[in-house]
Amino acid sequence: MGGYFGVVSKENCMSDVFFGTDYHSHLGTKSAGLAAFSADLGLQRKIHNINNSPFRTQFEGILEKMEGTCGLGTINDSDPQPLLVRSSIGRYAIAVVGVINNADELIDKYVSECAGQLNAISGGGVNTTELVAAYINRKSSIAEGIRYAQDMIDGTALIIIITENNTLIAARDKAGRLPVHVGKNENGFCVSFEHFAYEKLGYENYYELKPAEVVEITADELKVLSPGREEMHICSFLWSYYGFPTSSYEGINVEAMRYRNGEIMAENEMKNGTLPHVDCVAGVPDSGTPHAIGFANKSHLPFARPFIKYTPTWPRSFMPSSQKERNRIAKMKQIPVSELIKDKELLFIDDSIVRGTQLRGTVDFIYESGAKAVHMRSACPPIMFGCKFLNFSRSTGDMDLLTRNIIMELEGEEGFNYIEEYSDGTTERGKKMRKAISEKLHLASLEFQSLEGLQKAIGLPSCKLCTYCWNGKE
Repeated sequence: MGGYFGVVSKENCMSDVFFGTDYHSHLGTKSAGLAAFSADLGLQRKIHNINNSPFRTQFEGILEKMEGTCGLGTINDSDPQPLLVRSSIGRYAIAVVGVINNADELIDKYVSECAGQLNAISGGGVNTTELVAAYINRKSSIAEGIRYAQDMIDGTALIIIITENNTLIAARDKAGRLPVHVGKNENGFCVSFEHFAYEKLGYENYYELKPAEVVEITADELKVLSPGREEMHICSFLWSYYGFPTSSYEGINVEAMRYRNGEIMAENEMKNGTLPHVDCVAGVPDSGTPHAIGFANKSHLPFARPFIKYTPTWPRSFMPSSQKERNRIAKMKQIPVSELIKDKELLFIDDSIVRGTQLRGTVDFIYESGAKAVHMRSACPPIMFGCKFLNFSRSTGDMDLLTRNIIMELEGEEGFNYIEEYSDGTTERGKKMRKAISEKLHLASLEFQSLEGLQKAIGLPSCKLCTYCWNGKE
């Protein structure tokens, strides 16, 4: 995934850019960068690796080195950015959030048609942000170039640019899978993935871009360069996992959605007679917790926190490069509350189950801490497809997904013709898959939220939601 924050102002705005970008640290763990434009210094840029050190630490002291009335920052899990570009349509800084599935095809097309070149990075690839910029530069203006690049890209590309004209240009991806919020204060405007980031900095909500919409923003006004589309496929994981609790997308708050989601899950279990007799309901920290609160409230079962994450020194379990070290750190972070675990039957709710590796370690840890039984509920449907449009579960192929592995064990490749049945917990195939996962993860029982239940909790029409990772439908 990735996050971004941009500002155009009548005064030096780099403090806002710094803190606004920092508020997106939950969206990326690989690299981060800042870019700025000032009349005196021109375009400037700084990039740092943040695998083992958070954004704020890596960019400490940056406000003494960079200044500008227009700036942007990005945190991401992809190639280093932002990039500074010099082209026939001007000089600018650019950042891109998303995934380009047809990158190789676009590289070959550009090299052959333009007789040009693109800088190779490790492994012989090309920085995707440079690739997007190369296609933008093929047209006579940035706005026209963005539209052209968006049409050529198979995948997702949300684009943020600052220019030497002290303007900020923002383009939402053509399917609207990611958000672009615009805030306003007395000195100018900002654009942000998370709107709470600018609200904390004194900006007020001003505008939210539609899918494919391109806007140009100065310190005085916002102008639409290319109108947006009504058709939308916004990522459902923004609410169930990615989004920060205080965020809202399309007017729907993340935390409130998670409460509703848990309530719907509990209501279904009570209706179906599958609600287990447990001593308490708990969330797998942190994103599973609000789903669990909603579940506990609806089921009238006590809510508790049987273990706590120790985050002062290890804020993110996925920082190390190796899975072995990530698993070890995840275990180190889990501190049990023995009085709430020993000899207790517990029902946990996790935001999702992807590979199951870390969840297996968590379940084993709970049993080692004295639990009598561990029941598990996933706050979203079974993940059956690796994401093609963002970075969620993208690093894993379809066969790295726990569900796919279980289906292969149960029925071989033939089973992949019955994905819909395996997703449904009321079918024979669905029951067999849940039983097999329970045995593998040492669970007393397992169930998933239904796709219908998740959509109901979000509250948008199903046609406006991207649900590809669950049902393979784009």
